[in-house]
Amino acid sequence: MLSTGLPQGAVPKLERPGPLRDRVYEALLELITTRALQPGQHLVESELAGHLGVSRQPVREALQRLNTEGWVDLRPAQGAFVHEPTEEEADQLLTVRTLLEAEAARLAAAHTDSAGIKALEQLCTEGEKAVAADDVDAAVALNARFHAKIMELAGNTVLAELAAQVDRRVRWYYTPVARQRGHQSWIEHRGMIAAITARDEQQATQLMREHTEHTRRSYHARGNS
Repeated sequence: MLSTGLPQGAVPKLERPGPLRDRVYEALLELITTRALQPGQHLVESELAGHLGVSRQPVREALQRLNTEGWVDLRPAQGAFVHEPTEEEADQLLTVRTLLEAEAARLAAAHTDSAGIKALEQLCTEGEKAVAADDVDAAVALNARFHAKIMELAGNTVLAELAAQVDRRVRWYYTPVARQRGHQSWIEHRGMIAAITARDEQQATQLMREHTEHTRRSYHARGNS
């Protein structure tokens, strides 16, 4: 167990293909996104290297890249720390997410087929099971997959690329409120599936906008719950 406080079994296995620095980067980013490494947590190169089974060099390179992308703060004479997002940062990101997701829902309602509907229903069933089992990590992952599937069904490549840029941060912000949102989130997903199935573009847009706004408000209210 690291003094940095990583939960047992939290570190993902490093996949062998690809440059080591990229694999270390992906592993650390996953730990940050899932909040196995908490905002504000001190990141000690030697400890992370030992936990990942690598030398300190690829860890150092990964931390520098994560710093450039805003996931990690490098402080002179102090070291590396997981970035602590401000309320404004979260609000801006989640507001943009609402715009992207609402348009994706509209396009999905216009273009989806029975196979797409079936895929959404399957993801929703799995998500409901994860919530019932109080498996927050699985619920967060399935929530991301559900929204990614709607984005895929929208059929707009540019929209999908923009959504992919914010997806990791959406997961980061969603994790602390996943249990609070719980089953209600998946009830809202069911409503979106119904609207998409009915090819009701206006209703799908409205439901997605309300759904993402609920998450945004839950994030800001998380300290009061």
